[in-house]
Amino acid sequence: MIRHIVFFTVRDPGDLDRVREGLTLLSRIPHSSHWEVGPNLHADMLTEAPVDLVVYAEFTDEAALAAYKAHPLYQRSIDIVKPLRETRIAADIEAMAPTPG
Repeated sequence: MIRHIVFFTVRDPGDLDRVREGLTLLSRIPHSSHWEVGPNLHADMLTEAPVDLVVYAEFTDEAALAAYKAHPLYQRSIDIVKPLRETRIAADIEAMAPTPG
């Protein structure tokens, strides 16, 4: 399983809802087994990372993630979000099997 995590910082706080709406388009792409977007709770007091929104999705494999990124709604979301965001940091990791015990 691939975990896809993306952090967004919005340039103007007044655009936060519009960015979230643009990101929510991604939830309509059928290739993820789990998908969500939510505000950063700013609970990490060790950094001053100005992350506003986080997208978290799970994919069965790299092919499903590639299909997700190739879907037309993915580009539509980019067209809405990119002009309004300051920062985008994405990470994809392979989920490790749980250890017994």
